[in-house]
Amino acid sequence: MDLPKLTDLDVSGKRVLLRLDLDCDPDPNELRIKASEETLNFLKEKGAQTMILSHRGRPGGKVDESLSLKPFQSIFDKWGVRVYENLRFDPGEESNDLEFAKKLASMGDVYVNEAFASSHRDHASIVGLPKLLPSAFGFRFVSEIENLSKVFENPKRPLLFVIGGSKKDKPKYIEFLKSMADLILIGGKLPEYYGDSALESIRLQKKDEKLLIGNLVQDKEDITLNSIEVFEKEVKSAGTIVLAGPMGKYENPGHMQGTERIFKAVSNSTAFRITGGGDSLVVIAKLNLIDKFDWVSVGGGAMLEFLSKKTLPGIEALQKQTN
Repeated sequence: MDLPKLTDLDVSGKRVLLRLDLDCDPDPNELRIKASEETLNFLKEKGAQTMILSHRGRPGGKVDESLSLKPFQSIFDKWGVRVYENLRFDPGEESNDLEFAKKLASMGDVYVNEAFASSHRDHASIVGLPKLLPSAFGFRFVSEIENLSKVFENPKRPLLFVIGGSKKDKPKYIEFLKSMADLILIGGKLPEYYGDSALESIRLQKKDEKLLIGNLVQDKEDITLNSIEVFEKEVKSAGTIVLAGPMGKYENPGHMQGTERIFKAVSNSTAFRITGGGDSLVVIAKLNLIDKFDWVSVGGGAMLEFLSKKTLPGIEALQKQTN
């Protein structure tokens, strides 16, 4: 994929609008913050005047001080940049309002997208700004695309997806992924979305040939021991693995078993291993597994959408500008 890169954009002494992913805790050790450091260092070296744009949470177009980005300013002070307030405090961000995009654009000379985890959204700061300013992708964004593309560009097979969590849009992504996957293991709350028939037996049941749907324990907060064992067996024989989401309510120690065993099985595999998404990042940090994955994506929904469609609204917005 030919992406407009930061090194191709003249940022020397320019006012740069840098879109980051700050939908996280204001902790300098957060992966989404650390992932921006290479780009921030480059912009500082070039003497750019950088303004960070981001969102946090879902304030619904209204000011909510509990979701303010002010606590992030001290983290970024060493780069001499300013952090603009939560974009989602204005309804124009999520509605991709042109006037809101113009307001943002007036503060900069160029735009840099380093917000992979938000680039599956048709929001003003993602798809509106590239229409108004010279634009490029940050270093981390380009690395995300290069590493995730390995999943569909001649991957080592079997290609296995392990998808958990509770988000209701995941079955939509699973439908897209079936065409490239050899097998998809389904845990977390997702078995419930496939109907009660998936939960009738303690045995795992194949569905649609490529879907292996886990069974849930009685309170439906974890997958069963039998499901764990079958999943572990499939993980062991895989050539490429994409792990997206926990297998249960991992926040509760009593329901951590499925998540811990499957994440450890994937991390110990000889396959090419990728994981990503907010909950997955929490789990691998908790289990000290970050260094055991070949790639850790800052995005969850964005990762699955990119793997499903091989593009994102945020990518198309910049490519249209440069073509």
